[in-house]
Formats: sequence, C-alpha cells, structure tokens
Amino acid sequence: MGEAGILAPDVRVELLEGELVQMAPIGSWHAGTINGLVRLFSRYVGDQAIVSVQNPIALPPQSEPQPDVSLLKPRADFYRNTLASANDVLLVIEVSDSTLAYDRDAKIPLYARHGIPEAWLIDRQTQAVTVFLDPADNGYRRVLTPGQSETISPSLLPHISIPLVDLW
Repeated sequence: MGEAGILAPDVRVELLEGELVQMAPIGSWHAGTINGLVRLFSRYVGDQAIVSVQNPIALPPQSEPQPDVSLLKPRADFYRNTLASANDVLLVIEVSDSTLAYDRDAKIPLYARHGIPEAWLIDRQTQAVTVFLDPADNGYRRVLTPGQSETISPSLLPHISIPLVDLW
C-alpha cells in the first residue's frame, strides 16, 4: 500500500484480523529494550534461530502482525522469499510501554489461535514479564509471571537464559 501511494511511506501499521492498525511511535525505552533483547538473543542463539526485529509474520487469512522480536527457525534465505509463518516461529516478544491492552488482548490471543508456541509480554509500567505457553484456539493454556529477579528461557531453546533483571 505504501508503494501504491495509499499509505504514506513513514506510517507504521500492521494488519490484524483484516484491519490496518496504526502502531504507536517507538520511544527510547521501547527501542532500548528491543536492542537489549536482540543483543542477548544474538549472543546465545547462533545458528539455531534467526532474531527478527519488528518484521511481519504471515497469519492467514487476514493478519500480518509485527512482533517486536521473534525467534524464527533457521532458513537459508533468511525469509527473503516469503514471510515467516506461525510454523516458523519459536518465540514472539511484545514490548509494551503504552500498548499493553492491545498487545495482551489482541495480539497475544492471535498468536495462540495460530499455534505460535510461546509469547512473552514485557510490561514497562509494572516491570513484569508474562510468559504464554501451550497455544489453543481460545488463548494460551499456561500463563507464567516470573519474578523480576528470575531467569527465563524460551521453551524451544532451553539452553538460553535471560536474566529478567537485565531488562530493566
């Protein structure tokens, strides 16, 4: 749509359930948190995953959300030829500064319906991380809220440890 002139080139939108949703501007805390996650994951995953930052995931028929960080299954073309799909995703992470309700109530359930195995929601306001596991059509069946001093690991990459204290 940007190429066709329908949307201005600098407008940040994502497609969710057939609706174009304008994305909130990225502030310094949000950007810095994403940069820190990218650094941590890049250091640990090596060739076991691709660290994808704010890139769309194709969730047919009508969604292409752009999670803040995704860990994707390795692919030789680095997803140049087609967008990642739910089957390619190991973990999605949403970083919420002012978008908590939207991330929690719209995006996380969408990820579950499409079978994305794990999602993390990082909430700046409460300095909490919520881990969503075991996806189903009506949401994730397991929800964990580790303490701020705990270390967490993606379920499909258990050798990676992320100290939550590093996020704040």
